[in-house]
Amino acid sequence: MTQPASEAPQAPTPPVDVPPVTKGGGRRPALGLRADVRNLSLLGVLAALVLVGGITQPDSFLDVSNLQLVLTQASVIGVVTVGMTFVITSGGIDLSVGAIVALASVWATTLATQEYGFAGILFTAIVVGVGCGLVNGVLIAYGGMVPFIATLAMLASARGLALYLTDGKTQIVTVNSVLDLGLPASYVLGIPPLVLVFAGVTVIGWLVLNRTTFGRRTVAVGGNAEAARLAGIDVRRQRLYLYLLSGLCCGIAAFMLIILSGSGQNTNGNLYELDAIAAAIIGGTLLSGGRGTIVGSVLGVLVFITIQNIFALNNLESAVQQIAKGAIIVAAVLVQRSTVRNGDG
Repeated sequence: MTQPASEAPQAPTPPVDVPPVTKGGGRRPALGLRADVRNLSLLGVLAALVLVGGITQPDSFLDVSNLQLVLTQASVIGVVTVGMTFVITSGGIDLSVGAIVALASVWATTLATQEYGFAGILFTAIVVGVGCGLVNGVLIAYGGMVPFIATLAMLASARGLALYLTDGKTQIVTVNSVLDLGLPASYVLGIPPLVLVFAGVTVIGWLVLNRTTFGRRTVAVGGNAEAARLAGIDVRRQRLYLYLLSGLCCGIAAFMLIILSGSGQNTNGNLYELDAIAAAIIGGTLLSGGRGTIVGSVLGVLVFITIQNIFALNNLESAVQQIAKGAIIVAAVLVQRSTVRNGDG
């Protein structure tokens, strides 16, 4: 008697190693190569900007103090951009980062908070940032709100609360241990402490995004949330964590801004959300999610801050600077759409 075909023994199928497929059908090695090309391109743009600054204002732009200023300014918005990169990679957006920085900075510089010294200011700034991120995360992950709407509401609320706390006045910091960090005497080998903090946040952010399960889950959620859920990832909890991370970065940036300005103001962090989003986009982070690059985002921040510095040194109107920034953002988005259409995204 012949054995039914369905019961006939079958030779085992040898396993086939298939390179991981990312959003758009690309392979990881190819994506890595393209990321290197993008980063090298941004480095080329940055080098060209340094050349322009050196030619137009050789005495001012290439001065050590000016270069330190550029790096210090980039550090504050850079820390916010690291958090924004994670959020955008997951397919989300956070329009409230600037307002959270403002709220954290004024709450941390009230007279009651300053009585607790350095630790009190730092602790308050971080707690306020994380608290705002928690509200955003709960509304988006468990409340079902669209990230655009939830963070827009937080933007308005945080700005309003910051204005209420300060009554429109500037709160001066009197804690010397905080103010001293902004003085040249605190520089390490000529590097401002804020730059060192930014470097540390960047390294940690890169390691988390590229070398941990948390980073892989973030990319998976941004690439295809439903597929990530079916793969066993708790999508809602992951999104909550990401907005907590964004809030944490805002709290750190608020403390850095307090050191830099020596005060807390309700106008702090103005348009930080646009700068952070723009820096992440031109750095190569996909606006629709599924791909993010910390190195590219940092280079994007440096490009924008360098442009801003060159325009200021050459006494060009801020309106021209904003137009140039808008043109760069549009060009970056068009390049992204082109690469995605060609299967590179």
